[in-house]
Amino acid sequence: MLGAPKLPITVKAEIDLVLVTVTAMGLATRLWGITYPAAVVFDEVYYGQFTSLYMKNIFFIDDSGPPLGHMILAFGAFLGGFDGNFVWNRIGAEYPCSVPVWSMRLLPALAGALSVPLAYQIVVELGYSHLAALGAALLVLCENSLVAQSRFMLLESVLIFFLLLAVLSYLKFHSHHKRSAHFSPSWWFWLLLTGVACACAVGVKYMGLFTYFLLLCVAGAHAWQVIGDPKLSNTAVLYHVVARGAVLVALPVVLYLGFFCLHLKLLYRTGPHDQVMTSAFQASLEGGLARITQGQPLEVSYGSQITLRNVLSQPVPCWLHSHKGNYPIRYGDGRGSSHQQQVTCYPFKDVNNWWIVKDPGRRELVVSNPPRPVRHGDTVQLVHGMTARFLNTHDVAAPMSPHTQEVSCYIDYNISMPAQDLWRVEVVNRESEREVWKTILSEVRLVHINTTAVLKLSGASLPDWGFRQLEVVADKMARGYHQSMAWNVEEHRYGKSHEQKEREVELHSPSQIHVGRNLSFMAKFAELQWKMLTLKNEDSEHKYSSSPLEWITMDTNIAYWLHPTSNAQIHLIGNIVIWSSANVSLCVYAALFLWYLLRRRRRMKDIPEDSWSQWVLVGAVCVGGWAVNYLPFFMMEKTLFLYHYLPALTFEILLPPVVLQHVHDHILRFPAHRHAFSALVLAWLSSVYLVYRSFSPLTYGQPTLSAAELGSLRWKDTWDILVRKR
Repeated sequence: MLGAPKLPITVKAEIDLVLVTVTAMGLATRLWGITYPAAVVFDEVYYGQFTSLYMKNIFFIDDSGPPLGHMILAFGAFLGGFDGNFVWNRIGAEYPCSVPVWSMRLLPALAGALSVPLAYQIVVELGYSHLAALGAALLVLCENSLVAQSRFMLLESVLIFFLLLAVLSYLKFHSHHKRSAHFSPSWWFWLLLTGVACACAVGVKYMGLFTYFLLLCVAGAHAWQVIGDPKLSNTAVLYHVVARGAVLVALPVVLYLGFFCLHLKLLYRTGPHDQVMTSAFQASLEGGLARITQGQPLEVSYGSQITLRNVLSQPVPCWLHSHKGNYPIRYGDGRGSSHQQQVTCYPFKDVNNWWIVKDPGRRELVVSNPPRPVRHGDTVQLVHGMTARFLNTHDVAAPMSPHTQEVSCYIDYNISMPAQDLWRVEVVNRESEREVWKTILSEVRLVHINTTAVLKLSGASLPDWGFRQLEVVADKMARGYHQSMAWNVEEHRYGKSHEQKEREVELHSPSQIHVGRNLSFMAKFAELQWKMLTLKNEDSEHKYSSSPLEWITMDTNIAYWLHPTSNAQIHLIGNIVIWSSANVSLCVYAALFLWYLLRRRRRMKDIPEDSWSQWVLVGAVCVGGWAVNYLPFFMMEKTLFLYHYLPALTFEILLPPVVLQHVHDHILRFPAHRHAFSALVLAWLSSVYLVYRSFSPLTYGQPTLSAAELGSLRWKDTWDILVRKR
């Protein structure tokens, strides 16, 4: 029999009161007055639009990054009961009572608040004292730019939280490994949390990749040490390497796919952004093209009435089009044309986008019973539905791209220019050599039989005589695959009318033959990811855009919000003492590291081996974290802002307490020097707090300052602090 448990049952717990205190202070600084101002602040106008689309399940595409960050903001809005009904059209627009400002700003603020204890624990895990860790936490706590960025519906604080969580989790995992707690529950927990945090960081913004790759390099170096450990058997080494690979590589990939899966499940309705996607993707969304194409025939047959969309969709989505307008007899540069009927690519749905697939050996323009499907390699003629003229090309230079051939609808002028209107269908994404041409799913090239030229969208706009529509050409030099020469059938019906007048009426009415088609998640993910990476909005100069060189010395700021009638305002502006201290610490660390490295090369060890290993790890985490999150911006051709520097800054401001402790412990030899040094450190921390308090009105937007008080805070001529003179 089981004996009764001994009483009393007690639980012992150790609580780090310093950690609890800095956490509470982080929450206080980030959550205080979070609903002020009750108006759109800077990039809330951008993120708010996506939040509204989530609330309405409307598809969108954002080329700035993956969807996890947007989903986190949308979750906050969901918790507050937001229905998505708000027009995000300008900075400063007042929020009505129906917009739950507190809940929409809550999650970024919590992420910013929790970054404070994460900084504390990272310094402890690096092997430094709790006093140094407290210093790091206070720097993160009093950094005005981090406070301001975390109090609004923005993503940098969320990104920084996951970056710090990933670093802390890996350091915890490495500590367990050094204590030989291999494959224990806590060993697995911290390793798994590292993989999850890395995936979340990348899922919020692609900038998370920089720190993720850094951690992979550190983990790789540590794995190399494991491989060389003679105490471990070959089997144990294999387990270690596989575990790290599965959790740090495979798990983030799976989670990243999961973010997109959830994103696509939430956004199942058509919206303003889906036109840049392929017809197959659009047809998978509820409404829009899905409603238009529902029940269309799947297989294109002789006699089918179709619209052909160019796969490239740049500069805008467009459809093969013709109209009752001819090419001018002579172009502006004096070259002659065929004076045939114009063929263009038109960026709007129009009845003149309809074409009929004709069998060259038959006269009928209707689908037979049973239908005869068109297959890869078949020869067809394309008849324009509304004018009954054949798609044609010949050895005449195109109007805007004279190195290619003009494409037209043939008009017989009884001159020595016979029709050349035969085209070979090549299914690009075929799975067999006799693949059937399918609606929406098939991408086809149309190759001219007489000249082997390929029907192609040049992307150039025609002059006024072409109604500014996009030029379509036939390119003899086209080889291989490019989206500009690929077309897919978007709308499709089986033609039944024999007479042209009846056919014109038929082209205006949809047919319904139910054929279901589903696009797999991986196909949708691959297309969406490719569009996000390649579809770039035109970058334009912004009043508050800046260069990376301006960030490190904080020669710039951003005005986030200005009260419409008073001098109350919010700026993204940093604590200049912290920024300067971080830069000095970076230089001191680099100098000491090089000094130690050279001395060790000469077999002279100024610090113990454990301290050297600790110093190297600090460089990998803090200096490496700063470098990988800062230096890549010098190679980016995009509009940049000061907030892009915040992840790098967060890693950099972990350095001053570490460098100060190192100087105190290993360089200062005399107690008097150490006492004086401690007094200087205390004075420095006091100045950090005083600057934080001085700039708090620009961080929180309150209290309102006078014009003179605002002028006194303009410590640099390059800072743009707005003053309303009454």
